[in-house]
Amino acid sequence: MRHLVTALIVMLTLAACTGTAERYAVPAPGVNERQRIAFRALEVREVSLPAYAAADEISLQDDAGRLVSDGAVLWADTPDRAIALELTRHIAQLSGARVASSPWPFESFPDARLDLRFESLVAGNDGQFRAKGQYFVAVAEGGRERSGLFDLSVAYDPAAGPGAIAAARGQIILDLARFVVRNGLR
Repeated sequence: MRHLVTALIVMLTLAACTGTAERYAVPAPGVNERQRIAFRALEVREVSLPAYAAADEISLQDDAGRLVSDGAVLWADTPDRAIALELTRHIAQLSGARVASSPWPFESFPDARLDLRFESLVAGNDGQFRAKGQYFVAVAEGGRERSGLFDLSVAYDPAAGPGAIAAARGQIILDLARFVVRNGLR
């Protein structure tokens, strides 16, 4: 009887924890252009995000600058992993190069490594999704290393809810991939 009560408590706790969350996947915008880069193989290192952007909850910045989130409105994947994979896919599609996220899965080493550090990555209730930070390109065998700053924004409709925020994040990560390809990988 004791085991039955314990099992029932565990089942009720699990049911209470899993029944209310909404998860939003980031749609992948189409890439239809090509940009040549200076490398045949590129590793996208782990992406560094601020704590609020790395959290599972989807945050919104209000007029006062506060970050507001709801524990029941979540990203479908962990943001740091998802953003690294999105960047990897976009850079590969844009450049035609062999691109993989860390850890590097191939026997031969990459020609360069890309490290992205976000200072901010947030949807504002003003209808702008912003990404701000710095990128670093480490080049193997004495090549020219480089770095740069990025400050990008994408418009979205705040009244459309979390799905619009997810679409805006997908677009801004594509815009960031284009920016890094153009300014850091040529």
